[in-house]
Amino acid sequence: MPFLQKAYKYFRSSTSDESFLVALKKVETGVSKVLSIAMVAVLVTVVVELCIFLTKEIIFNNSFADPERFFTGTLIKVFGLFLNVLIALEILENITAYLKKHVVQLELVVVTSLTAVARKIIIFDFTKSTGLELIALAAAVFALTISYWIVRRANKSGTGH
Repeated sequence: MPFLQKAYKYFRSSTSDESFLVALKKVETGVSKVLSIAMVAVLVTVVVELCIFLTKEIIFNNSFADPERFFTGTLIKVFGLFLNVLIALEILENITAYLKKHVVQLELVVVTSLTAVARKIIIFDFTKSTGLELIALAAAVFALTISYWIVRRANKSGTGH
């Protein structure tokens, strides 16, 4: 009988709210670390892809010799790949900030979203898209800009994290 009482007390103490929150924090930290490692792998892959694309365009396709082709296709593709790298860096920064402070920094999330929408606008193909898609992008930019302004004001006044 004393064994069952001790086991019951141990079970009750290990399932307390504090113990549960500590375990949950460890899981969050572990997941964040796995995500950061995965994001580094994605970042390396995107940089390698960018280098391979630039090498192919410069050496094999010589698209720089044809200015019209360069400005309509190659340059837009290069900008898209560069912005992919920046977006991956910003996502890694979000994860790193979370690991440091255990708080999602809303300003970083909004800036990352603005960069992603800017990338979409830069690579936007007007020949294959409708005006409605462009209006949706404009609405997204407007909403994210207002969100960024609100977050910045809150952070400056000291009420944000």
